Amino acid sequence: MKAASGIFRGLKVWFVLAVSALIYGCSSGIAAPQEGLPVIEACFVSAAGTVPVKLEVASSSEQRQKGLMGRTSLATDAGMLFEYSEPRQASHGFWMYKTLIPLDIAYLNREGVIGSIRHMVPCASASGSGCPTYPAGVPFIQAVEMNAGFFQDHGIRRGDRLNLGKDNCPAR
Repeated sequence: MKAASGIFRGLKVWFVLAVSALIYGCSSGIAAPQEGLPVIEACFVSAAGTVPVKLEVASSSEQRQKGLMGRTSLATDAGMLFEYSEPRQASHGFWMYKTLIPLDIAYLNREGVIGSIRHMVPCASASGSGCPTYPAGVPFIQAVEMNAGFFQDHGIRRGDRLNLGKDNCPAR
């Protein structure tokens, strides 16, 4: 009987460790930034001034699809730039499936001019079909996601511009 209870106790410990490792592995992998994405320096230029930012660049379909899913935070000056090779229609939009933090998104034309800004909230649905989309409302070729409130806090509006590269950012 003692041998059986010792084996049972050992199995319980092994089971708890295995489940803990599985949970940690799943949760830590989701929240990590995408590996291999380039990070560029850029700035938003508006009547209120110049706001420098650091943007991860998602240019492939897979990178854009994952976006900022699973992140639990984002630095105040950090965001993600979504680049497309062909313009998207005004009806094209983004969703917040598996996205844990509220975000704002700016939709940009080829010259980097903001055509619209939308506020997006996390979606708790277990499936993507249960999450709303946030259509651009204007044709676009790039989009930038930043923390919720970023554009309003910095006085960035429709018609303002995103300049890519530190050398293209005027001094403050």
